[in-house]
Amino acid sequence: MNMSEKEVTCDEPDQVDVFGTISHSITSRDVLQDIKSDQTDDDDEDGVSIKRSKLETNTISNKHVDLVSAEKSDDNVIMKTNKKSEWEILEHQGPIFPAEYTPLPDNVQFIYDKQKIKLSPAAEEVAGFYAKMLDHKYTENKIFNENFFTDWRDIMEEEEKNLIKDIAKCDFSQIKDYFELLSENKKKQTTEEKKMLQSERKKIKNKYGYCIVDGNREKICNYIIEAPGLFKGRGDHPKMGKLKTRVMPEEITINCSRGSVVPKPPAGHQWGNIIHDNSAFWLASWVGKVSGKKKYVELDPSSTLKQEKDKQKYDTAKRLHKYIDEIRKSYTEHSMNNMSILERQRTVALYFIDKLALRAGNEKDDDLADTVGCCSLRVEHVELYDIKDNKENVVEFDFLGKDSMPYYISVPVEPHIFKNLVEFKKNKKDTEDLFDDLDTKSLNEYLKTLMPELTAKVFRTYNASRTLQMKLDAFNKADATIDEKVQHYNQANREVATLCNHQRTARVPTSARAEKLEKEIKQARLKVDIAETEDSRESARRELIKLENRLDQTLNKQVALNTSREHYMDPRITVAWCLKHDVPLHRVYSERLLSKFQWAIKLADKDFVFG
Repeated sequence: MNMSEKEVTCDEPDQVDVFGTISHSITSRDVLQDIKSDQTDDDDEDGVSIKRSKLETNTISNKHVDLVSAEKSDDNVIMKTNKKSEWEILEHQGPIFPAEYTPLPDNVQFIYDKQKIKLSPAAEEVAGFYAKMLDHKYTENKIFNENFFTDWRDIMEEEEKNLIKDIAKCDFSQIKDYFELLSENKKKQTTEEKKMLQSERKKIKNKYGYCIVDGNREKICNYIIEAPGLFKGRGDHPKMGKLKTRVMPEEITINCSRGSVVPKPPAGHQWGNIIHDNSAFWLASWVGKVSGKKKYVELDPSSTLKQEKDKQKYDTAKRLHKYIDEIRKSYTEHSMNNMSILERQRTVALYFIDKLALRAGNEKDDDLADTVGCCSLRVEHVELYDIKDNKENVVEFDFLGKDSMPYYISVPVEPHIFKNLVEFKKNKKDTEDLFDDLDTKSLNEYLKTLMPELTAKVFRTYNASRTLQMKLDAFNKADATIDEKVQHYNQANREVATLCNHQRTARVPTSARAEKLEKEIKQARLKVDIAETEDSRESARRELIKLENRLDQTLNKQVALNTSREHYMDPRITVAWCLKHDVPLHRVYSERLLSKFQWAIKLADKDFVFG
């Protein structure tokens, strides 16, 4: 059986007939795709996606697959006891996998150099991945096409490889049209068919989407292994277009409690390893082939353990407020006078991590995108100006941040910080490290001497939350409508997203549109002010609100609000502000975030303040 390469996110499989009840007209693939729609299905923030192994799967296709085993864990499995225990009992049924590939009908063919060619199943499946993206900008990208074509040829049979040598001669149009037809047919499903899909979806989720943790039934985030596909990445990632192959059971490590029933792997397969690590929150793991990083099947953010971990993260960031003034004293000129070069580099790096919310920066493999953080900045990434735009001591940063997102900012700094940067750059080549005596590990070790559990990421969380708190506190419009309050919240969120450099994957040119709307809003406000009757004033006010909503939506296209909203802004700030200003939480939080932040909703009142 073939298994699919995939990473771990809150997703569910593509084709599965676990219960053997799905009719011919409603495919098991439909069931799994519907389930996956509830979970994230794009490349993750590390620029890697959720797929693995060759083009084969531990399928749950059109055969009954019982993943519950009578096999008990034995004394040969690995037991880790060197970390804090998070649970005593962990039982689950393991991940489920996408179905095997279904070949195209004979009348749907790939064309090369104007000749019809019947591809091998493996090559045909990968051709389908590309065909589905023909209308997307990715297939116009040179790097994407080169990576795709290289990986595609790698899985071709020798005869295919000898024939197909130029992507420009490839015609995927028939395959593209076929998948579009399937998509259209799915939209035409009857009410009865949709109900059947929902029923099967619920059965699968109830059986595989939950685990038992210390006697409690907890939701699993991503129990379905993602189907194979092409890596999209973010920004100008050098691996975009590479093939994400199927994840095989042999690549997966299962984590469960000792003595529990071990999930049964698909017929003809076995798990790569079985461990009992009660310090971990994950249920299964493997190494993503595109990223080279570990991927996990994890507890859902709504689970008890995850909620507690989330709360601890924000409590740690909140605790930094008690230390921050003392820490910032180390940035002063007086404090830096007698420091060694290492201490000064560390202090300047910390200054930028604090003031600009820069990531610390970690080492990476040579074949990954040239992305950097604060500690890995090179001389070429930083330009210094005595005077720029009528400001003194200006530092200009220009580099690729996480996910290959460009980071560009020009900021004035204190004279002594500027002076140190001049020294750090002196007599160095552009490709040399700016902070050549510093690395992320030593920086984080130093931070823990300033405050227990302090890391560079805690600074980002702290500054993101403090920024949100201050921006929301500035709201003082007593007669504001709910829409106006939500606009203010989004504006505060945008400030945080900008601070953290959370850009959208595809930047949309919105500046001209925003400027035009701002001019129209000024005119609309003038009409409200000069309206002679209450009716005309109300009409002008409604038009003003429409324009403000459009501007809000336009500005939201420039940054990724959800990243900071979900991971960096203490949710208790949002809950408190919404309570204080009578804003329904569902206006600022999606259903998923409402579930994730239940702990904050229960704990925070309108008087909560971060800091």
